[in-house]
Order: sequence, then structure tokens, then C-alpha cells
Amino acid sequence: MSTCLPVYLFTCLLNTMLRTSIVGGSGYGGGEVVRLLLSHPQVEIAQVTSESHVGQYLYNVHPNLRGRTSLQFTSLDQLAACDVLYLGLPHGETQKQIEKFAALAPRIVDLSADFRLRDLAVYEKWYGEIHHAPDWLSKFVYGLPELHREEMRAAKYVSGVGCNATASILALLPLARANLLDAARPVIVDIKVGSSEGGNSASFASHHPERSGSVRSFAPVRHRHTAEVEQELGLTNVHLSITSIEMVRGVLATAHCFLRAGTTEKDLWRAYRGAYKGEPFVRIVKDKSGIYRYPEPKILSGSNYADVGFEFDESNCRAVSLCAIDNLMKGAAGSAVQAMNLMCGFDETAGLEFTGLHPI
Repeated sequence: MSTCLPVYLFTCLLNTMLRTSIVGGSGYGGGEVVRLLLSHPQVEIAQVTSESHVGQYLYNVHPNLRGRTSLQFTSLDQLAACDVLYLGLPHGETQKQIEKFAALAPRIVDLSADFRLRDLAVYEKWYGEIHHAPDWLSKFVYGLPELHREEMRAAKYVSGVGCNATASILALLPLARANLLDAARPVIVDIKVGSSEGGNSASFASHHPERSGSVRSFAPVRHRHTAEVEQELGLTNVHLSITSIEMVRGVLATAHCFLRAGTTEKDLWRAYRGAYKGEPFVRIVKDKSGIYRYPEPKILSGSNYADVGFEFDESNCRAVSLCAIDNLMKGAAGSAVQAMNLMCGFDETAGLEFTGLHPI
């Protein structure tokens, strides 16, 4: 085989160990990427950066990694070339340095929101700021494999996914794809989230006496992830409302929808089974009895699964569709590793086999 092949193609075709690096690895999302890649059979981690923890061992920040790695955090200016680069920087930072990052790695998975939206005007509307690399918006594939699997197989750049957007999209996808939604009626998605969604930077709102026991509505209207839902599903009348609850990990999206006249429960079953048949990480959860007869984020902690379920009020042609995920996994790091697997021709489930715990 000719060694003049691009490094990423040469590596993937030979099925050798892929060299990956993680920028911004001290955050929760970056830490989860590290955890997953340490167990990936075809990956080795080259570097993990953190400007605030240079020289410290990763397990000083991510104590669950003690005994699993002796890597130390490096600074961004020490970052070397690699096969795949994960970017876990705060919102707005990746777009300012994307040319530099692209020169270091032929494959990039960005966990931030910088390249999720394809339309510049939509980005500026929802984020209220200019974009520093607008020409790059069209180069990124939106990072939800259930929607863009084939595009990812040929992609060089994949964006992150919003955790609330992921749960909302997966709840609504069967109904939208089967054209069952009544376009004249709004879709209201009520989303309950855990505290880790706020990241690992402390604030007054995350101070334990203020956060513990709270049921706090922090984005009743105009949550930014709405733009992702509308973009990916082709909808224009979606409204997200976000409430934080007493939970560390997890998202539960409850989508309230009205359907086309004449829709039956059989139509819904056909839509959900059709949408998720063969999906390795989406499970339909709709049982007639038991405490886990609907999706429950608690039991998904640490896993890349998305549990989807529904209930139907045929007399009013109203459906309630639910999706539960771990926000740090299927809503961030898990989907990112799943995307890498697709980009490099690996088994899509590699490194993502953990099923979650029960009880927890």
C-alpha cells in the first residue's frame, strides 16, 4: 500500500491504532470523550489539552480515570498533528481557530455549538453574535448519526449535537418522517435536565444550597437548541422549554404534539418502528406495566442509548412523545465517538457498549 495516501485513510485502511487528541479535555464533555476512547479497541490518545490544568494528571480532574491513564494535560500551543481531533472548547472559541485545527488533523469532531447550524442568518439570530468562520458552516455534518449516517462516512468535519436538541429530535423524528404532525399546530417540548448540563464552571446558580432540591425553569422560551430541532426536522413551529431538576446526568424530553386527523395508534407504531429499526443506540420503550414503562434518563447514565416512547390520545389526535438520554453521552461525547467510528469505517458501536447501571 502506498504511503502517499492521506494519513487518516492510511490509518483507517490498515485498521491500525488511530491517534486522537482532545482539546479542552478538562470539561465534562471532554472527560467523557477520554473515558470512552481509553476503552476503544482501535484508538490511542496522543494529547489532552487544558489551559488551566497544564502538567496535571488527567485523573486529578477526572478521578474516575485513576489507574486507567497516566496522561498529563498539555497546553494548546503544544498540540501536535494527529489523525482525529476532538474539540471541547467553550462556545465561540473553536470558530476563531478552526483553520489552525484543520491544519493539525484531517478529521475533526467539534463538541461545541459553533458549526451546528448551516445558515449564517439563523446562527446570528439565535446566538446574537457574528460568526468568525462562516465559510466553514457548510463543511460540517450535523453530528447525529440517526439522521446523517451516510454523510458521516465521507465527512472530514462533524459538529457536536445539542443535548436538548438530540432528545427533542429523537422524540419527534418518527412523527416528522412519517408526516403525521399537524403542521397548523405548534409542537411544545418540555425538557427536564440535570445539573451537568451547565458544565463544570461553578456559579451562584450551581451553589449547592441554591441548586439542591430545585425545580428551576431557566429557559421557558427561545432556547438556542430550538434552531437545531427545526433545521434537522424541517419544522417551523417548535417551542422548547427547559427546566433543571434534582439530577446530575440526564435529559427527558416530553414532546406534546397534535397529529393529522385520522391518525391511529397503529400508524404511530409503524412510524416509530420504521424510524428506529436497526438503530444500534435507540430503543423503543413503551410497556403496559412496570415503573420503567416509559423512557427514564436515570438508567441511561454513562451509556450512549436513547430511549424513546410515546402515548396517544386518539380522541383528540394528540401524541406525547418522550426521549431520555444521558446529556454527556448521547447528547455530547457518545455521539461524538459514534461519529468518529463512522468517519473511519470502524464498528459504529466500538467503545460505546456500556449499557448503564441499575439500580443507581
